[in-house]
Amino acid sequence: MKIYTYSQAREKLADILEESKSEEVVIRRRKGDMFSISPKSTRRRSPFDVPGLRKGITRKEILEAIRVQEAGVTNHCSGRLIAVPDLFRYPLFHLKSITLNVD
Repeated sequence: MKIYTYSQAREKLADILEESKSEEVVIRRRKGDMFSISPKSTRRRSPFDVPGLRKGITRKEILEAIRVQEAGVTNHCSGRLIAVPDLFRYPLFHLKSITLNVD
């Protein structure tokens, strides 16, 4: 890490910027304020560029789970549409004949 005064930084700004690519550069003002210079990444990143999770789930299984969640589950006994998370709220005898509404 190299520390430069404000005056030195003004005189050698181009050199300091090049130097900041390889190591940390700090500029110190008279009052003691310190500022660190670091290069900004040139690679543009998408907000959707996130690290993946290794869960052992196939693409087909993910799409099927999405379809089931969007479609819900129909209980033919009463004709109601039941969302997948709500299945666990009902006793099993109410859900004897259920089918998935996947169109």
